[in-house]
Formats: sequence, C-alpha cells, structure tokens
Amino acid sequence: MKILAIDTSCDDTAISVMEIPNTKSQIPNFKIVSNVVSSQVKLHAKYGGVYPSLAKREHIKNLPLVFKRAVKGIKISEIDFVAVTVGPGLEPCLWQGINFAKDLAEKLKKPLIAVNHIEAHILANFIGRGPSSASFPAVALVVSGGHTQLILMKGIGKYQLIGETRDDAAGECFDKTARILGLGYPGGPAIAAEAAKLQTTNYKLQTKLPRPMINQKNYDFSFSGLKTAVLYEFQSRSPKIKKSPRYIQAMCSEIQQAIIDVLLKKTLKAAKDFKAKSIILGGGVVANDELKKQFKLKVPGLGLKVNFFVPEKKYCTDNAAMIAITAFFNKNKKANLRKLKADANLSL
Repeated sequence: MKILAIDTSCDDTAISVMEIPNTKSQIPNFKIVSNVVSSQVKLHAKYGGVYPSLAKREHIKNLPLVFKRAVKGIKISEIDFVAVTVGPGLEPCLWQGINFAKDLAEKLKKPLIAVNHIEAHILANFIGRGPSSASFPAVALVVSGGHTQLILMKGIGKYQLIGETRDDAAGECFDKTARILGLGYPGGPAIAAEAAKLQTTNYKLQTKLPRPMINQKNYDFSFSGLKTAVLYEFQSRSPKIKKSPRYIQAMCSEIQQAIIDVLLKKTLKAAKDFKAKSIILGGGVVANDELKKQFKLKVPGLGLKVNFFVPEKKYCTDNAAMIAITAFFNKNKKANLRKLKADANLSL
C-alpha cells in the first residue's frame, strides 16, 4: 500500500509518500519513500510571524514543485490513497492543500483521507517503530506553534482532551518573547540557541520569571502572563544591559526553563493521575533538546512503569510523513470530495 500525503496547515508546504509493504501485519512496517518540506521561514522572518495571505500565495507556487520532488521515481498509478490535512491550522493555507489533494484524487481515481493535524503530531511517534510499542492509557502532550494540549489516549483514535492553553500556546510564547528580546523568528530555536550559550558562563539572571498555573490542580496552561513578565523585565533594564549578550542568554535560559517547568509538571501530573502507561510528546516545540532531556530525566521518577515517546526531530515540526501514517489508521474513513472543507479550529 502507498499513501501520498499533503500538509499545508501553516507555512510549510509538505508532501510525503509512505509505503506499507504488509498491511495485514500486527506491526506495520511504515517505510518513508519520500518526505519533502519546503519552508517559508526566511520569507516570514522579517515580519516576526506567519502572514496567512503570503503563506497561501507561496503554497500555490510551491505545491507543484514539492509534488514533483516527492513522486520522483514513483509510479503514480501505484498510489492507493491520497491524504491531506484539513485542520486545525490557518484556513487560507489549509484550502491550498485540500484543493490540490482533491484534484489529485480525482485524476488518480483514488480515495481521499482527511487528517487531523493534532492527531498526526501524536502518531508521528510511530514512524519507524509501529504503535504496538506503546501501552495504553497514554498521556499525549502536543506542543506546536498554535497548540498546547494534554490528551488522554485510550488507543489509536480514542482521544479525550484533558487540558489546553487558555491563552497563548507555548510556541507563541517562544515567538513573542524572542521578538521582545530582538531575536529572530521562529522564536523557539532562537531562544534555545542563546540559552545553550549560557552553560559556559557563570552569569545568572537576578529575576525569576513566573510559571503560570503550575500549581493549579487542573491540566490547563497559560503563557500570556509569562510573555508580559518578560516584557516588563526587559523594559526595566538600561539600554546597556539590554544589549548585553550575557543578559539576553540568561533571559532565554529562564524563559525556556519556565515553559519547560510548566509543561513537565502538568504532563507528569496527568500521567500519574490517569495511571498512564505511556507518555507521548508531539509538535514542533518538542524538538527542543533541553525539553526532551528534562522529560527523559523526570519520567522515571514517576514511580510508574511508563514508556516515553518523542518523534525524531524531523518529524516534530510540520511534515507530511506524519499525515501519511495518520491516514493509514483512518483509511476506512474516506472523505466526500464535494463536502470536504478546511476547519481551522478542528478538534480531536
């Protein structure tokens, strides 16, 4: 079986072809034949964020080019399914992928599978190892540019949202605080890079930033207060200190740790409360090396036998391989081409 998958949920144009040689096996072998991503980061960097209309224009231009690269050396007639992200995401961007996928499915006379982008971030963990490696119930933390959610998983396709951000997502907090400090976009990698430099010095930030909602008994998040605290702290400093590399590095280290502390405590609390057998991470923010390192250190201290999953870095950020594997688990849910539409706020 071959699945061709398309993702245009935000500013990356992504197309992947996945092959599953033995679909009857209890442990499917998911083989990535191609996984092409065309990034628009440099284009949007000067604006400090993604402009939907600009991203839409680039998707229109990039989709045929990315498709050509993704199917190079592949017989198009051998494609069994076409899959596409229908939400959540930026609606103008989602529509470009959907329209391209509809046209392709009609030309190939193949079924089209609609995929939820959040589910795809979770199932990206099973590329290369299969879902049988996880035990359920599981707690999944999805942390991307626009989403911070805790999901109770009772199995593939069995999801219950137990916590989410009440305002800014963690990824948005990284982007906005990076902008305050005069760093580049996207903010997560920029802050992580500056924070890493501090490890070689003895410089310490005098201010401890807040960890919003960290001690509340629920599983919800809030990061707008952290962003505001960073703004006030930065504005209180003299121009000389603001330009100091050590100060910027210390601020980045504290911002990163504040976000990690909240994500870590809330996830481990949920895992303990629901007696989870697996903890699963997904989304662009979990590409952060320090976050992964601290999760790996803390999970064994739960006192439970918990499997820990995090995707390979290339499958954390938006890509179409994760759309393909999600389509495989939803291959019986064939979309109606006439009724299929984008849903920017699609939930699990």
